[in-house]
Amino acid sequence: MSDREVMEFDVLIVGGGPAGLSAACRIMQIAREEEKDISVCLVEKGSEIGAHILSGAVVEPTALTELFPDWQKMGAPLNTAVNVDELHWLGSETASRKFSHWMIPKTLHNEGNYIISLGNLCRWLSEQAESLGVEVFPGFSAAHVAYDEAGNVEGVITGDMGLAADGSEKDGFMPGMLLKAKYTIFSEGCRGHLGKELLAHFDLDKGKAPQHYGLGIKELWDVPEAQSKPGTVIHTAGWPLGDEAGGGGFLYHLENNQLVVGMIVDLNYKNPYLSPYEEFQRYKHHPVISEHLKDAKRVSYGARAIAKGGWASLPKMSFPGGLVIGCDAGTLNPAKIKGTHTAMKSGMLAAENIFNALKLEKVAADLVEFNDSMRKSWLGKELQQARNFVPVMHKFGTFWGGAYNWLDQNVFSGGLPFSFNDMTPDYACMELAEKHTAPEYKKPDGLLSFDKLSSVFLSNTNHEENQPCHLKLKDVSIPIESNLPKYNEPAQRYCPAGVYEVVESNNESIFQINSQNCIHCKTCDIKDPAQNITWVTPEGSGGPNYPNM
Repeated sequence: MSDREVMEFDVLIVGGGPAGLSAACRIMQIAREEEKDISVCLVEKGSEIGAHILSGAVVEPTALTELFPDWQKMGAPLNTAVNVDELHWLGSETASRKFSHWMIPKTLHNEGNYIISLGNLCRWLSEQAESLGVEVFPGFSAAHVAYDEAGNVEGVITGDMGLAADGSEKDGFMPGMLLKAKYTIFSEGCRGHLGKELLAHFDLDKGKAPQHYGLGIKELWDVPEAQSKPGTVIHTAGWPLGDEAGGGGFLYHLENNQLVVGMIVDLNYKNPYLSPYEEFQRYKHHPVISEHLKDAKRVSYGARAIAKGGWASLPKMSFPGGLVIGCDAGTLNPAKIKGTHTAMKSGMLAAENIFNALKLEKVAADLVEFNDSMRKSWLGKELQQARNFVPVMHKFGTFWGGAYNWLDQNVFSGGLPFSFNDMTPDYACMELAEKHTAPEYKKPDGLLSFDKLSSVFLSNTNHEENQPCHLKLKDVSIPIESNLPKYNEPAQRYCPAGVYEVVESNNESIFQINSQNCIHCKTCDIKDPAQNITWVTPEGSGGPNYPNM
């Protein structure tokens, strides 16, 4: 480590999403108020802030208003207030029923919320952070956690630049830097690879339900002006997933004659032949959705895993030397299908607790008080009220689980005296291929449905080709010798970017990893039934470059 450049800060933040950026802004606000000089650095693996950010997104502005009460005057990109809010049950590929407003769980009511590009909000938050004095470094991946001699977290080591695929050093090789801090905040988003390491290293999820996940797939479309309905929110349940998987679809009309359409597929599904990507392509052909896409043009595509376990899966979020926050910890409210306001609040609380520790000259402490402050805040109360949403849906299915949640949320405000838990990890739910049949997925028509490679092209994904593969196999034999005969190697289907293929060469099956296609959704790290795939950071700035997503 002696040959590494070392930079030291008071606070280091890993990840430029809403949680990390809110933490950065809040700690500098407090420092200004109390006239303290604090150095804060934020590193982001995307080529720019927002490049890797993908969310629906209907945003509740609660936390933003706390952080910047004058956000409207300051030009925050929340321009489209929700004015139409619908929920439909899709009974088949053509049938549907629109729910009356009173039948919708109140957690899904969107009065006062905004349809936004979360990437654009993060770009705006980054501008505020820099104006407050935060050093923001995009294009730098945090590759490793750095521990001091006592075992406390002392920062991170950024990824080496200029390694060839075989691990040798290319011309211009630069070793990663050691970024040290008195406290490090990990806010990498869902299934952050360092957050995953920290949970295991410090046993932060001891006694908790395993985290549960969904895969969110989203497209951005340009629509004719006459069809644009800014402020319209449509959510759906039922077809095409039916009994095969939990989840649902969404379609939101933004400003500037654009809309987003997407689907969330719960990753506890059983059928190894199911393809979340193909289910989404089917979904767009339903009349409730397709009528909004007439004469429209698809302009962007992306996918990202969502941590949706909620209260029961929330780990201890502090450890010696730092905190794990936002979707890295799993603060999304699954009953609202919203995680931006909760991630931001967790970041603001992290900032307040770390500032107090620095003021008392506590360094590398385990700030257990952060966990208490989070649980006592509106964030903790909100997650506690939604504690049964996911386990009930997993136990009773979309329809009856939805009925229970309607009763729990609308009549008892989340106060029914029962607590359900789902203790089975999502990957362990997959059943043998011999128990299932493959769905019939139609060939894409090029108008509403598309193949994976043309979709990945629209994600603007780019990786330096001659670099070590960032999708690590613990045992290279498992995909062909175990997963293929047992599950017909489901990585071919659960990956929404065509990264994994089984190809035949000389009468032999070969597991091929097209890592250049990877859009960093983390599904493989979550769903592989053998837990054999580990996602690590590629070379800095690699991955998707999402515009307006």
